[in-house]
Order: sequence, then C-alpha cells, then structure tokens
Amino acid sequence: MMTRRQGLITAAALGATGLSRGAAAQGAAAPATAPTVRTPVNFQVPPGACDCHTHVFPDPQKFPFWSGRVYTPPIATADDLLNLQRALHLDRVVIVQPSVYGTDNAATLDGLRQLGARRARGVAVIGPQTTAQELDRMQQAGIRGIRVNLETGGITDPARAAQVLEAALAQIQGRPWHLQVYARLPLIEALQDRLSGLPMPVVFDHFAGAQASAGVDQPGFAAVLTLVRSGRAYVKISGAYRASEEAPDYPKVAPLARALIEANPDRIVWGTDWPHPDSAVLAGRAATDIAAPVPVDDGRVLNLLTDWAPEAAVRQRILVDNPARLYDF
Repeated sequence: MMTRRQGLITAAALGATGLSRGAAAQGAAAPATAPTVRTPVNFQVPPGACDCHTHVFPDPQKFPFWSGRVYTPPIATADDLLNLQRALHLDRVVIVQPSVYGTDNAATLDGLRQLGARRARGVAVIGPQTTAQELDRMQQAGIRGIRVNLETGGITDPARAAQVLEAALAQIQGRPWHLQVYARLPLIEALQDRLSGLPMPVVFDHFAGAQASAGVDQPGFAAVLTLVRSGRAYVKISGAYRASEEAPDYPKVAPLARALIEANPDRIVWGTDWPHPDSAVLAGRAATDIAAPVPVDDGRVLNLLTDWAPEAAVRQRILVDNPARLYDF
C-alpha cells in the first residue's frame, strides 16, 4: 500500500495520483493577498516584458485545493495578478500550476482565460490519467509546457527522478511544449547528460535551485552553466528569496544571476514567483492552515535586474525576446 508520503512525492512531482478537485477538504476562503509592489520601478521596462513565474489561487469554494497539499495559500486572484502586472509595467505573464492543486489545472486555466491570450500563457502539471484530448484543450487555452516539481515532491534520487521525467516526456512527445523542472543542483548535475539530449527545451525554476550563500562554485552550478551556455536549458532568475534570506536586495544572489546571464543571455527569463507562497513544512502548522506569503517587495526586486543586467539590450532579451520565443507569445 502506498503511504501518504509516497503519494505526496509522486503527486507533487508529476500529479500522478489523479485526485479530483472534490477530493480536497475545504475551509472558509482565505484572506486576499496584499499588494507586493512597495517600491516604484525605477527603469524603463521594455514593451512586451513578461513575468515568467506566477501563480493564482482563486476562491477555494470554486477551485478546491488538493487534499494532499503541504500548505494552503491565501487567495490571490487573476485580478490581483493583473494589478501586479500594471504596477510593474509588464505586459505579459506566465501562470505556473502550483502543487496545491495536484493535477487539477482548472484554477490555472481560469486565470489564463481571465487574463486573455494576448497577455497570458501557462505551465501545467499532468499525470498518467491526463488524456491527449485534455492536453489539446490545454494547448488551446495557452499552456506551453509542463512542470515536474521534484523539489516539493522530495525526489533526490537520480534514478527515480529520471523515471518521473521519462513519464512526463512520453505524454507530451510531439507537442511544441517545454519541460519545466524544479530540482536541486546535485540532481540536475546527475541528470545533465539526459537533460542535454531532450527533444524540447528544459527550463529550471528559481536559479536552478542554487543557494546564494554557496556562491558560483557550489556543486552542480557548473552543470547548469554548461546546459545554459550550450543553449540546451533556460533558467528563471526568479524567486530570489528562495535562494537567499538577505531581503530586500539579496546581494549574494547577484553573482549567480550575473554568471547565468553571462553564460547565455538568450536562455535567461525573469519572474517574481508572485504571490510568494510559503510552502515550507513547519512544526505546528497543518497543511490546511493558511500560510502567509513570504514578504517580498516586487518593485524592489525588479529594480535589481538593472544591477544583474546593466545593459538595456540584455534586459530586452531577458524580459521580452526570450519569453516570446519560449512561451509562443
């Protein structure tokens, strides 16, 4: 019999349990997420700029959470996301399916519908039960890739990770999609050869899992740089707070960002990770308790891009050109 932890690992990584929306026990609606742009943007954001990593968490009475989730976020609607876009002077956005919904992408797809095809694209989480017809409908709705969340799933064994990746690849074979991977650096290094040979782009979340305190020489980071330099992988310079606790400017993140950009500015995209969900498993906090978001000043973090990429032409590639290519805007 599969234990709850085994089920969580599989579902968080690939959504393999196939639990329905109605399976999640729901409480009252959580309080709405507060605005996160406290510092005005201080540079000219180019037209068509894209936030490549966000989530939406609408009313759980309409879009229930998965019962096996490890945290419960506050409400963060598509309207809230649009307000963030306007405050940051951004024109495009990518909504990524979060682990709290398992393989039920309804909330993500509804967010895409509300924001419209000119502004929004999405990344889904699928499982073995996801049909080709469902994938076709996702394509029409704006989905351009799938996410394999090895980190939240607790998968650190390369052999097990390879199995999960192969299952995902088999399902989307032949589609013009990419594979988004959230994993630790040692796991990426162990899978480097396999990842470099994928027939589709691979995209690493959140600085590819690098930790700022360990610097650019930390084990596994060289493998990421090699994949980026060769054009075989994209990296999201997103969620700086996940790489460092030195808010609000995360100074030790800068060397990581600069190294990735220098390796290949045509394979770097930027994102907020809004609304900054706190997915940590904390003593005394049940998975059904509302987890307050990590406090982040999104305006201040966007301004850091002028330090990481001082040249406007490079920021154009990171904010506009690369997302347009990757997400088919």
